[in-house]
Amino acid sequence: MSGLTNRRVLLPVLALASIGALLAGCAQEPSATASSAPAASSAAASTAASEAPASPAASASAAPELTACSKENLTLVTPGTLTIGTDTPAYPPYFSDDDPSNGEGFESAVAYAVADGLGFAPNEVTWATVPFNSSYAPGDKAFDFDINQISITPKRQKVVDFSNGYYTVNQAVIALKDSPIANATTLAELQAAKLGAQIGTTSLDFINEVVQPADQPYVYNDTNDAKSALQNGQIDGIVVDLPTAYYITAVEIPKGKIVGQFKAQEGGEQFGLLFAKGNPLVSCVNEVIDGLAASGELQSIQDEWLAGDVAPYFTE
Repeated sequence: MSGLTNRRVLLPVLALASIGALLAGCAQEPSATASSAPAASSAAASTAASEAPASPAASASAAPELTACSKENLTLVTPGTLTIGTDTPAYPPYFSDDDPSNGEGFESAVAYAVADGLGFAPNEVTWATVPFNSSYAPGDKAFDFDINQISITPKRQKVVDFSNGYYTVNQAVIALKDSPIANATTLAELQAAKLGAQIGTTSLDFINEVVQPADQPYVYNDTNDAKSALQNGQIDGIVVDLPTAYYITAVEIPKGKIVGQFKAQEGGEQFGLLFAKGNPLVSCVNEVIDGLAASGELQSIQDEWLAGDVAPYFTE
């Protein structure tokens, strides 16, 4: 009896224990579900935040930083337009068809390469007619820079600013094929000759300072007058830069020839873009010219427009 009684007592106790365990398990499930809800909500919020558009401040910080040489910050004669000066007529091989805006010719091509480097499209470039002699006169300018075979000299640098050189040139002598100096090979032979050059040019300075002829050089208002004097037999030869000498003898004076060229002085005579004194645009243009030189583009432009046989060098 005692065993049966014990079993009767134990069974209800075990049943109660099982029910208690089940109730305890059920009581824990809501707690687990509640704790997972904030985690899911946090993950959803994180995803939404990552997919949301960037704020205006974040977008602005990603934009390229403007510098002093950014197009928007350049000091220009006409805001938004790059104004370039040159003389007229504009001669080959520097320009073509007396139209600097067509991009043809050495200096027109250089000008547009510089404009592009500054951020200007071709239709944002305008040209101004500037006589050679007035380009380097003191005072304000009606252009941002002038490109017109202007040699960089200390005298000119006193009243205007120049860019780094974009071309190094030599001076050359042109004569008719039957001229007394047609076959000259030395400076001594040139010293007895009647030589001419355009006023205000490095060519005229070269005659006076390097050749030092016995007679005063003949001075002309422009190269056209000098060429006419040569063809009329009034002078024996004219001094011009080498690229111009190639063009004159090939196109304008077929009976002419390049007698020879002078060796470049130390550092070499260079053409530079000309600016009003103190123009802050100079440093920005120098960055562009240095880049064009480093990339080889400047040399490519030169090769395209100033190709030709090398003239013989004069000796002492």
